[in-house]
Amino acid sequence: MEIAFESNPLIDRLPKHLKQFIKPQDYGDYTPINQAVWRYVMRKNVDYLSKVAHNSYLDGLNKTGLEVDNIPNMYGMNRILKEIGWAAVAVDGFIPPNAFMEFQAYNVLVIASDIRQLEHIEYTPAPDIIHEGAGHAPIIANPEYAEYLRRFGEIGCKAISSSRDYEMYEAVRLLSIIKEAEGTPQVEINAAAAQVDFLQNNMGELSEMARIRNLHWWTVEYGLIGTVENPKIYGAGLLSSIGESAWCMTDKVKKIPYDISAADQSFDITKPQPQLYVTPDFAHLSLVLEEFANTMALRTGGLSSLKKLIKSNALGTIELSTGIQISGVFTNVIEEEGKPVYIQTTGKTALSYREKELVGHGTQYHAEGFGSPIGKLKGINLAIEDMSPRDLRAYDIYEAESVTLEFEGNIIVTGEIITGSRNLQGEIIIISFKNCTVTHNDSVLFQPEWGIYDMAVGKKVISAFSGPADVHSFDMINHVTSSQTIKTKKSPERAELEELYSSVRNHREGKPTHITLKEAFAAVSANHPNDWLLSLEIAELADKENNHDFLEKVINHLEKVKQNRTEIAHLISGGLELFTKK
Repeated sequence: MEIAFESNPLIDRLPKHLKQFIKPQDYGDYTPINQAVWRYVMRKNVDYLSKVAHNSYLDGLNKTGLEVDNIPNMYGMNRILKEIGWAAVAVDGFIPPNAFMEFQAYNVLVIASDIRQLEHIEYTPAPDIIHEGAGHAPIIANPEYAEYLRRFGEIGCKAISSSRDYEMYEAVRLLSIIKEAEGTPQVEINAAAAQVDFLQNNMGELSEMARIRNLHWWTVEYGLIGTVENPKIYGAGLLSSIGESAWCMTDKVKKIPYDISAADQSFDITKPQPQLYVTPDFAHLSLVLEEFANTMALRTGGLSSLKKLIKSNALGTIELSTGIQISGVFTNVIEEEGKPVYIQTTGKTALSYREKELVGHGTQYHAEGFGSPIGKLKGINLAIEDMSPRDLRAYDIYEAESVTLEFEGNIIVTGEIITGSRNLQGEIIIISFKNCTVTHNDSVLFQPEWGIYDMAVGKKVISAFSGPADVHSFDMINHVTSSQTIKTKKSPERAELEELYSSVRNHREGKPTHITLKEAFAAVSANHPNDWLLSLEIAELADKENNHDFLEKVINHLEKVKQNRTEIAHLISGGLELFTKK
């Protein structure tokens, strides 16, 4: 897949299934109003966050090349991020959680390149460039935190989802898009919100992905650092929200010491958070992450891990004790005394070793699924994988000879051995049979007329995780969302307002403009009485130019706007404070 923007070595090495989510950042799509929204939020953030954010934030703004006055250009960001070992790519809103975390594992920051509307300047449920660029990017300049983020991605992308998780992803994505979109009927928003509420209350037992997403939310997105009594902000959701960054510091938000219990605390992405977690330092984040990873099928293996994969109804991988990895959609497991004795996939399956597909064992060969016994042979204490060539000979497990292998759990494999494959340690990992029959009690699991039977060798399942072992084994270029980000509607009134914003921006930057500040103010106050941000920018310039009579006139207008629009009065007051309090 070709990427229509300046790349970076970290982006170049991304697998194709991640590149499908990348879109070019068309900088020309950003309007003068978009630029003014960015500038307002950044000026407020730098002013306020200098007091309440972790010191890595302001340092990171400089290191990552983010400017207060201009929406970041991804070309420039990538050149600068390269110096701290990271890269950034643009995407369309929310992407699936596994993909989002896998990007992190490759040291690539995912940035939703759209920007919130002026009406949602304090907070938007939709990811945007303010949240991603101004929130996530600066803090990763801290090496300890950046490593936590990378490691989180590495572990998180292996978390097994439930079938409901993807429904929740699509529902939240749709809700975030229509709430951010201009002019969405309230009935449509209510229906989407109701679906999210329904899913949140009917998720059943939380999956690994749901639980690790909770950890991600309470740290990467909404984390506090320091002490419960005196916390600082480091979470991107707080760093990018001028509303919540102030709200979270009040006593109305409960502060809780961060530990693994946060994995079971769900969140509502559409509302301010009633509680937040405080980590003493970034090192503690990594300790909790490893503690959680120890509970995942990735590390525990066994029967429970197989059941998680079956419940997910999605592509996943198990690894046996020999290191052989089986990737596919797992549909059945036969168990005896709490142990798996036979596993079955349906549809395309691939066998790998150390994340590399084994020659001749790709999805074309195993197109109809794969089944194999797991465990030891009945009455023999020595597992097949532990047998020396002499042991194998003694038990008639030998090429070109017929054999009957009776496994614990009453799985019986009868056939003529064609060949076997070994791993780097010399352990047999695959035995291939012809004229083979596989049974479990009275059930036939494989018949001779089905062709060659390839049996994976391993006495136990040591790991299970989401996705394939070798990303090249499967065609995963298949992501189609049910919703697309909705662009701002165009109208003559909007075009005129954009032109006024552009003129004021040019005035501030010393560029030629066809109207004066007074003419711009006359036009916006007469034709766009509900707009407040442009008048605020005009007031700032009048103050800078010591035009006190004009400044007073603009402020009087803003006071009237505050009276008519009480819901944004604090935004106007906050903007005025940026230049009047000095």
